[in-house]
Amino acid sequence: MKLLLVLAAPVALAGCATLPSPALIPQQQSDGLSRAEIGETVLVNGPRVTPLSVLEDSRCPMNARCVWAGRVRLKVRIDLGSGSQDRELTQGEPVQVADGTLELVEVQPDAPATNEAPLKPGDYRFGFRFMGGL
Repeated sequence: MKLLLVLAAPVALAGCATLPSPALIPQQQSDGLSRAEIGETVLVNGPRVTPLSVLEDSRCPMNARCVWAGRVRLKVRIDLGSGSQDRELTQGEPVQVADGTLELVEVQPDAPATNEAPLKPGDYRFGFRFMGGL
């Protein structure tokens, strides 16, 4: 009985030791985007990006006619080999990061209809793309 426990423990530990850290697992989808929720770190083709908070979500509600489509601004932490920095990203506006550009490409879900409750931070999911330099 003791022999069985001794053999089972190294096997269980070996399985745990070989798993990569969740923060380092590439989460890029077939569409080229890496997606994350608030507080979740995702590898975006080089830099690691963690959405920290939604600064603005002024997108036009689904059932409304708007003169301006609105925008989403997001505070993120960007981790590079040289350190980390907090930056602001606006959907559709790439920003210079290291030798390339990082862009907030997608925000889900769509803006709620005017008669629906506003989105909570945990409702959001963000799609990022990093285009590296040469």
